[in-house]
Amino acid sequence: MRPSTKHAVPPAGDICRLSAIELAQAIRQRRLSAREVVSAFLDRIETVNPLVNAIVSLRQRADILAEADRADAHLAEGGDAGPLFGLPIAIKDLALTKGLRTTFGSPIFADFVPQEDDFFVERLRKAGVIIIGKTNVPEFGLGSNTYNPVFGPTLNAFDPALTAGGSSGGAAVALALDMVPVADGSDFGGSLRNPAAYNNVYGFRPSQGLVPAGPDIDVFHAQMGVEGPMGRNVRDIALLLDEQAGYHPRAPLSHDKQGSFLEGLGTKAGGRIAWLGDLGGHLPMEQGILELCEAALGRFAEASFHTEALVPDFDFEALWQAFVTLRQASSGCGLKAHYDDPEKRRLLKPEAVWEVEQAMRLSAPQVHAATVRRSSWHRTLLSLFERFDLVVLPTAQVFPFDVATHWPREVAGRAMNSYHRWMQVSAFATLGGCPALNVPVGFDDKGRPMGMQLIGRPRGDLAVLKAGAAYEATLPWPAGAG
Repeated sequence: MRPSTKHAVPPAGDICRLSAIELAQAIRQRRLSAREVVSAFLDRIETVNPLVNAIVSLRQRADILAEADRADAHLAEGGDAGPLFGLPIAIKDLALTKGLRTTFGSPIFADFVPQEDDFFVERLRKAGVIIIGKTNVPEFGLGSNTYNPVFGPTLNAFDPALTAGGSSGGAAVALALDMVPVADGSDFGGSLRNPAAYNNVYGFRPSQGLVPAGPDIDVFHAQMGVEGPMGRNVRDIALLLDEQAGYHPRAPLSHDKQGSFLEGLGTKAGGRIAWLGDLGGHLPMEQGILELCEAALGRFAEASFHTEALVPDFDFEALWQAFVTLRQASSGCGLKAHYDDPEKRRLLKPEAVWEVEQAMRLSAPQVHAATVRRSSWHRTLLSLFERFDLVVLPTAQVFPFDVATHWPREVAGRAMNSYHRWMQVSAFATLGGCPALNVPVGFDDKGRPMGMQLIGRPRGDLAVLKAGAAYEATLPWPAGAG
């Protein structure tokens, strides 16, 4: 069963415990007003957020409530209501929000107020959300531990001594403790999946191109980081993804979605799972993780899935080095403008400096070789998906660790030679451009949460969500921590 949170917080009220789908329906049908819903979540934030520091740059309450009142007046006059109408949402602090401070967790941008929205933020506004603030992130999203010098650390929803994960750590904790009904996140090396696992919620990395990225100065090259939804259940994730997804002309590698994800969840799931585990010992894992995941695979059997253990024939160390090279070529080069300014360089955390300096040592043949290796892995995945519907691994290689430890230096007796090596398990979906859903699998004897990632074929997003929903129906404990 789910352990109690160690934070001294009261249970959430009835409104905050409702799903995003239930809340949106209640507002549209005028069984609840937008003011009632927003007020309930703001009260919850006032009570809980000082303990965990998940939501930052919170707007003034009076301004938020005035926006809720305008939403209620719009409905009273017979106005249309989008699928997310009246829902309070805090946007991840790596995404641009017009008129609302966006810091990227960096003192360089501590006072930055964008003049435009990210594409998906613009879409959420059109769907009727009320943006109340931002969710906390690591500096520039680097590392799966949410701390930065602008706002400080975000603490795990279950234990104040532990990390929330990252980079969508603020979003995951806000969800787990019922401070928001649904949340956005982004994922390069596990940033939607890892914090979801560490806080007992769901986080979905969509297929490459499903959610348009930008605006950005580079719209063709990177394509390893994606935007996506987080939720306390799979249906809420589908609700949000329906609004985030779809082609945008300024994101040329984006593509249209094939129907509604939420409506698609109504069809039956089932199929074959390839369980990769720790890749035959290649991935060091903290004791207890594999056991929790294997127990969860037993629940998949209840949902008409058959599991087969498998280790693909691939050079996984070479694949990891390809990931590192491509991340440096993307993130490192993206941060170089700050590095080149001596005043800004001294404000960068060591991991950011490392990414830039490693990027500066790369040659074009090295980057090309990494993309060739990535392409080979993509072909391997496609061959796996000829036999299996899902490829499954643990979401993380360690349980949530001490928040003051910036990253684990050792896992299962093996030294970690970079700030992200302990998250190698997240790279396989990223490099394949595949959809990947974190599902909760339970807790160890210390009450620490863990998750498992369900990876589907490229553009097989609905099949992954359907599998997640079928699995969710078997769980004996609720998501979240509140």
